[in-house]
Amino acid sequence: MKWIDFEREIKAKNIMLFTPLDVQRFLGRTKIATRFLIHRLKKQGYIISLKRGLYQLSDAHVSDLYLANRLYEPSYVSLEFALSYHRVIPETVYGITSVTTKATRRFSALGKSFTYRSIKKGAFTGYVSKKEGNYNYLIAEPEKAFVDLNYFRLINKQKPLSRFNKERINTSKAIRYAKLFNNKLISIIKTTLQ
Repeated sequence: MKWIDFEREIKAKNIMLFTPLDVQRFLGRTKIATRFLIHRLKKQGYIISLKRGLYQLSDAHVSDLYLANRLYEPSYVSLEFALSYHRVIPETVYGITSVTTKATRRFSALGKSFTYRSIKKGAFTGYVSKKEGNYNYLIAEPEKAFVDLNYFRLINKQKPLSRFNKERINTSKAIRYAKLFNNKLISIIKTTLQ
């Protein structure tokens, strides 16, 4: 298959990020033929490997938040990045932090850092789907990002977050999310939001 045909197929289907299985399905190729095609296109610089098994066209401009969700699934953007996004904290945060039910991981892609922190499945909630251009991504609500961050601060024996805009946090919603973790966190959230 020629590069121009591959590119046309990807763009026609509006596929921003793809795996070998995606290519295999929409081109109707065998696993081996797909592997060789991806290897050749990567070597020629037409596609970029974001991590093993996840690629994008080299000229594509993919949203960082969409990429964060796709690099390690399931996940949603949370912690400091989400708090900055919702203007709960005044700082600008450059590294994207996400929460997942899988093991804690860190990836570097396109010169950016993506960190994933693990929580139990029962607490994997409190996020919304947002749209940026052609991309949909999942990001924590302000209250959930606040609770997630304080949960990890508690685990790491750090003080609760103290410098934030309390008006941007709904106390009852934050307490409801804290109940998904443990009693000590509920107490910390109540005290911090008084």
